Amino acid sequence: MNGFKRNWANTLIGKATAVIMISALVACNDTQVGGDSAGQKSAQPVSKPKNVIYVLTDDQRYDELGFMNPVIDTPNMDRMAAEGVHFENAFVTTALCSPSRASILTGQYMHNHGVVDNNKPPREGTIFFPEYLQKAGYNTAFVGKWHMGELAPAGRRLDDPQPGFDHWVSFAGQGHYYPIKPNGEQSMLNINGDVVKQKGYITDELTDYAVDWLDSRDSEEPFFMYLSHKAVHANFAPAQRHKEQYADRTIPVPDSQADTPENYEGKPMWVKNQRNSWHGVDFPYHSSLDVQAYKMRYHRALSAVDESLGRLFQWLEDNGHADDTIVMLMGDNGFMFGEHGLIDKRNAYEESMRVPLLAWGNGLKSNHVVKEIAANIDIAPTILDIAGVESPEQFEGESLYSLAQGDSASQWRDDLLYEYYWEFNYPSTPTTFALRTDDYKFITYHGLWDTEELYDMRTDPKEMNNLIHDPDSLAVVADLRSKLFARLGDSRDGLSVPYTEKFSHGAVFREGERSKAAEFPEQWLRDGSEQDLRNFMKPDKVRAGLSKGKPAAH
Repeated sequence: MNGFKRNWANTLIGKATAVIMISALVACNDTQVGGDSAGQKSAQPVSKPKNVIYVLTDDQRYDELGFMNPVIDTPNMDRMAAEGVHFENAFVTTALCSPSRASILTGQYMHNHGVVDNNKPPREGTIFFPEYLQKAGYNTAFVGKWHMGELAPAGRRLDDPQPGFDHWVSFAGQGHYYPIKPNGEQSMLNINGDVVKQKGYITDELTDYAVDWLDSRDSEEPFFMYLSHKAVHANFAPAQRHKEQYADRTIPVPDSQADTPENYEGKPMWVKNQRNSWHGVDFPYHSSLDVQAYKMRYHRALSAVDESLGRLFQWLEDNGHADDTIVMLMGDNGFMFGEHGLIDKRNAYEESMRVPLLAWGNGLKSNHVVKEIAANIDIAPTILDIAGVESPEQFEGESLYSLAQGDSASQWRDDLLYEYYWEFNYPSTPTTFALRTDDYKFITYHGLWDTEELYDMRTDPKEMNNLIHDPDSLAVVADLRSKLFARLGDSRDGLSVPYTEKFSHGAVFREGERSKAAEFPEQWLRDGSEQDLRNFMKPDKVRAGLSKGKPAAH
């Protein structure tokens, strides 16, 4: 780990009481705000409410931090880790923009908040956690990318102000890095319901609006600001000042990008097939795009985000709020650049579902690494806890505040559910369910004739060796499969998979001269004489000797 980050620690202890929270994901809640605290989880008492700045980045994967990646420089993010807290095992419960953002705002899994893709809007009556902050006397602002409900009803703009925010700055859909779109049209912003022209590079302009709002406040009320960057979402476009950054550095090709039988041994067929698709390295976005060059643009686009963070720190210090504000950084999902031959996100591999999560502020333990599993569903309860506001019962996440203060957790989650529902417009990624523990990851697929996956995350963090056919791992598979089913069963709509209306055939094309279709797993190829051909009728728990309560190996 880069020592530079860790050297900041001693200079800021005792100075920073403010906490800024930066995350790549904000979302919505499905339950009405209650009038009292009955039935709510208790929060830590506070003498004076702290301000909170929550910054969301888009598509920033867990290792897109200078202290973890020697190719890039992120001094302000490094500062957060050195002077504050790094949650090194942070994940999203769905690696897709809208569902993940909804989980942040609601503290709920996708199967409960109902935002199942980038098109479906929040359910009627959904409550976002900033509404609880407003009830507690907070002044609130949202600045940046909202991106939920692309199929907006008639009479509603995609960037209309949303409940829970006193001040609003946003744009429709994904937004644009520069004011003039590729088709020559002007990009627009929505400022408290008024439509205005975007003037400059979006990361800088959103930061300008954020600082302007902070400057304009004349209230003694505590504030919560959610700064939601467009960056670093594809199609990556760095600021002009960063266009030649890192010109002397090389982007390594991941080992798992190799198109070899050894690399794909044990992998599901869909993974090999997706290699030659919209979301694969052989036909990325149906083009001849160089994936490693594309990643360089991603690195460069992140630099303006890090500078934005520096401007927020400077404002806090210049305006006397470095001691009463808390800062966190999180990504809304990860992004793959050739791992397993794939690009983008959606799947349950680490580069897709694992994200950065940093916290900085007075009262937090300096230069501290939290190893417990953290998630996007924990953001809402954490921010309410910082504010001294009790969490409502519908929250499925837990507050990370005490962990950030250096306290040990006697009872913390042993696993985290991951879920993604198939989208017709990007049909190469199947409906995916996974359970991630400290030791293992189990992945299964719905409605697909393909193999499941099991990885030992302690010895195989790059997920290269699928243990699903290993007889010695059968007990683990049976145990995790059962737990996953139980997690999914805790759904307001019961066990169901949504079906959304198709308006086209989707991104179905393949490059005719590149990688060919996958073969079925060797373990499935039989001649009809084998003795285990009907073993699938017997539950794995029975075959593994778990039928009488024998615990699985961990």
